[in-house]
Amino acid sequence: MLDIKELQNNFEEIRQKLKKKKVDETLLAPLKEISLKLKEKKNILEALQAEQNAKSKLFPIYKKEGKNIDELKSQLDENKQKITSATEVVRELEENLSLIALEVPNIPDDSVPEGEDEEDNVEIKKVLNIPSFDFEPKEHWDIDAKQELIDFQRGVKLAKSRFSVLKNDAAKLERALVNYMLDFNASRGFKEVSVPFIANKESLEGTGQLPKFGDDLFKIEGEELYLIPTAEVPVTNLFRDEILATDALPIKLTSYTACFRKEAGSAGRDTRGMIRQHQFGKVELVCITTPQQSEEVFQQMVDCASDLLTSLGLAHRMVLLCGGDLGFSASKTIDLEVWLPGQNRYREISSISNTKDFQARRAKIRYKDGKKNRLVHTLNGSSLAIGRTLIAIMENYQKADGTIEIPKVLKDYIK
Repeated sequence: MLDIKELQNNFEEIRQKLKKKKVDETLLAPLKEISLKLKEKKNILEALQAEQNAKSKLFPIYKKEGKNIDELKSQLDENKQKITSATEVVRELEENLSLIALEVPNIPDDSVPEGEDEEDNVEIKKVLNIPSFDFEPKEHWDIDAKQELIDFQRGVKLAKSRFSVLKNDAAKLERALVNYMLDFNASRGFKEVSVPFIANKESLEGTGQLPKFGDDLFKIEGEELYLIPTAEVPVTNLFRDEILATDALPIKLTSYTACFRKEAGSAGRDTRGMIRQHQFGKVELVCITTPQQSEEVFQQMVDCASDLLTSLGLAHRMVLLCGGDLGFSASKTIDLEVWLPGQNRYREISSISNTKDFQARRAKIRYKDGKKNRLVHTLNGSSLAIGRTLIAIMENYQKADGTIEIPKVLKDYIK
């Protein structure tokens, strides 16, 4: 959530910055209206409180001078009622302002380029050369069905479309990838945590999925609980409502979870194969830092995910997201896109984001800076999406006879 005071004091500046994210003016209009009204009502309340304080100080003077205090007492009682009414008006306006502010996305970093959508994202660099084949490479769903690696039909039978069942070597490879990724991240200083795959409403509000993106979540009937869309939610919220010691920062964590998304806004996109599933595994990186540390840690996270892909021998590129493609909570995001020979294109496999103090304000995550409590910066990123990594290995390591070579670094993880 944005700083309400900053919104009130610098509304036009923030409005201009949010244009990068294509924020609808109809969302900001009531924000401005309520903000101005709140400022006016707060001034009235403060004037009433100042009057109450000033007149309260007259009691000992009146008594000393022998004056009648009945009229003064009557004035104070009347003013007290006005303060009570004004306080309630201010409380309601603050509550309304907070509810609207929860719908307003984070301000893009100055380094974020202008742009409408993913077509306007800026390539930073390519890593590794894309592989060449002496045969026509297939997409993952066409690679040697005899090996029985992915069973889409039974996934539908067990649940519905966009669920799948991994079998035989694919199931083993998935397990190997999880363990390898966690070990790799640990070698880079990320401590492993295992968290619930279910989160409460407060956690999802803290990281920004609620209230805006409730339609994309699987809600548990009769409970204020949801299946998590990403490990970012429970791992970041480990520190919700806490004040951390400065010398404990940065906190660098990694976690494997299943992730669940309705993909409500993706009708017709990637309906075939495993690119866009309702359930998928992901190894996540989450960092809690001071504002001074966050940019350096952000780069460490990008490097960690990129080096992980490099260790698997997978060609990829780094892309800086433009304002129009930037996520709700993100101030800055770098995507890693892996090369898929079957599709003859790069596809997103990791998204590393710095949310600055946006999530911290919502989740009340602070750190002790001398005598003051300040908001931390929170960062998150995939390292990596398991299913898409498995797809990338299948397509990049496929042989003409339909078999798949296993990357050297994974062989010790597959027995």
